[in-house]
Amino acid sequence: MIDALEGRLFLAFIALAEEKSFSRAAERLGYVQSTITTHIQQLEKIVGQKLVHRYPRGMELTEAGKVFAQYAYRYVHLIRSLDEQMHELTEPSGTIRIRAQESFFLTRMLPFIQDYASRMPNVNVRVEHGAYPDILSGVLNHELDFGIVPQNPNRHELLFEPILEETIVFAASEPVTRQVQEAGAQALGDQLFISNGTSCLYHTSAADVLKQAGITVKDALELPSLEMIKQYVSCGKGFALVPEIAIRNEIQTGKLQVLSFAPEMKFTHGLIAHRNREHGPTAQGFRTALMDFYRSPIVSSPD
Repeated sequence: MIDALEGRLFLAFIALAEEKSFSRAAERLGYVQSTITTHIQQLEKIVGQKLVHRYPRGMELTEAGKVFAQYAYRYVHLIRSLDEQMHELTEPSGTIRIRAQESFFLTRMLPFIQDYASRMPNVNVRVEHGAYPDILSGVLNHELDFGIVPQNPNRHELLFEPILEETIVFAASEPVTRQVQEAGAQALGDQLFISNGTSCLYHTSAADVLKQAGITVKDALELPSLEMIKQYVSCGKGFALVPEIAIRNEIQTGKLQVLSFAPEMKFTHGLIAHRNREHGPTAQGFRTALMDFYRSPIVSSPD
């Protein structure tokens, strides 16, 4: 099998797996669509397994395709690391893929990315946002170089390096907060609970706290972004669990207030990487720069 496998076949497979479209994969690699089709057919013939299900409006990986994808990513990353080593780059270059929750990127990570990009113009940092399960999956399947998660996943396949501790608070508008102060926390049962959805760790953590407090919420709303959640709650529509740093401006202007019915909550955000991932000099340098950034007094100062 190894004699028949070529790098371009792996690249075509990865492009197809990520784009979920033969035409978009071809456009991404600068091929005609028939070339992608031929490459995938070659791979399927070589490995003796069907790798993709083809549909009129797209495709999805078969179970064999999902297994093959992990090795395809590892192959491509290994070759890129080898290329960096062989050329003994005097300046880092290449692509770093990292995924984090939107709230962490907006409140904690953006300054680092801006600083790093200005110092390392030849490194393409692809920052993606996703829920906690999406981040774990991306690192475990070797799609990503790194992930940032709000708690230690305690998986033997993953390395976890703590970055910073984050205070999490329940937030609501002034009218909703006043209602809770007057009627007690049980008043939240009639309010709309707003979050990024059940796959979000903030949602599950909030649900646990509410359950422990004996509060049964009758209705919930899923919104795709932190900004939408803040705006919706600011209008007096329900309450949400958010990073305290994310609503400091809203607290100062009176748009939002902290609900104090629950004990103080904290998450320990950290960087995760696959234990068996071969990181090249660029990825290793990125990791060092990121960890040094969060160890600085300005960033690591208490909230």
